[in-house]
Amino acid sequence: MESPERTIFHCDCDAFFASVEETFHPEYKNQPMAVAGDPENRHGIILAKNALAKRCGVKTAETIWSARQKCPGLLLAPPRHHTYGEFCRRVNLIYAQYTDRVEPFSIDESFLDLTGCLHLFGDAENPAALAHRIRKQVERELGVTISVGVSWNKAFAKLGSDRNKPNNICCITPANFTQTVWPLPVGEFFGVGKNTAESLRKWGILTIGDLARADALFLQRHLGKQGAQLHLCANGLDTSPVVPAGQGEAVKSVGNSITFKRDLTTQRDIRTGVLALADSVASRLRAQNLKCRTVQVTIKDAALKSIQRQKQCPHPTDLAAELTRTALELIAETWQPMRPIRLLCITAQNLLPADEATQQLSLFDAPGGDAQKNERLEQTMDHIREKYGNGSILPGAVVKNDLGI
Repeated sequence: MESPERTIFHCDCDAFFASVEETFHPEYKNQPMAVAGDPENRHGIILAKNALAKRCGVKTAETIWSARQKCPGLLLAPPRHHTYGEFCRRVNLIYAQYTDRVEPFSIDESFLDLTGCLHLFGDAENPAALAHRIRKQVERELGVTISVGVSWNKAFAKLGSDRNKPNNICCITPANFTQTVWPLPVGEFFGVGKNTAESLRKWGILTIGDLARADALFLQRHLGKQGAQLHLCANGLDTSPVVPAGQGEAVKSVGNSITFKRDLTTQRDIRTGVLALADSVASRLRAQNLKCRTVQVTIKDAALKSIQRQKQCPHPTDLAAELTRTALELIAETWQPMRPIRLLCITAQNLLPADEATQQLSLFDAPGGDAQKNERLEQTMDHIREKYGNGSILPGAVVKNDLGI
């Protein structure tokens, strides 16, 4: 193996949502507490839990009912996603003080490439010292703790951040990875999902070491490119770069979904739900200077059975009015009338930059027609929301609804 030249950190905020809530409510630290969706709106699952709740056996993604069976005194706090997003931004700003190569991986974790930066902050041969420095700064300035995995590649850094949680670091090096990583269950490895882990176990691949020693051609034949990549990563040969925000792959879709407070049972209900979703998706398209050529609708019924259908738009669009029209046509064509709807998702697909989108006008399209009016209207709504917040202006049909929108 070539001598490693990179220094990669994976920084993972500990119990992020719950930790943020504890910064506003210090009393939460002294009792079992979890951030959870509203059971009355049918979002009744645990999103995050603090250390005391974890000791009671409470798990992320389990139902509130199940969590309270384990921990009758569990305190529940509603999620505040905007606040969590702001904390995420501030955490990444701290990381950016140490390197310009910061790749947000989710709302509470990021990869940092510190190759060539260590000597600026102390001992170039001691990345652990810098990991501790960053960890302490985040806790001091924001009140949340992080765990840091230190390695020469992203796969092992990600694995390391899980090893000594919470509020600690773990260094995985070329000298120790066969002792540190290889004995671990294969299901714990970065990129191995539940189904892949089950397949690997059927083939006698139980640990990450087994994966590293397995035949690469066998893995590629049965798992495709994923199998070949997992084999490389298990052997410490992951060369994937840390890609700063905004420099990754182009956005492939923009979507939003709602699980409604009650089932949609009328055409008016459906139109209200579609209007709210289309408005959100269109606003996000315009914010990213994108238009879509395809609309996808996902529908889930009260029995949790779902379908997905797609339809081409007449022309590329970023307007809620046109997304609404296409989505309603799809629902009318594919969904049985009066069949209750529990969840709707609208996704804009087949995207292209707005300045590359062209629209063929007919001889009968007059200047100032409906499309231009809708464009001016929705751009005005964008300006109002930028100034006064997202909830400052809504489609009229959505106001005072009883669907939990």
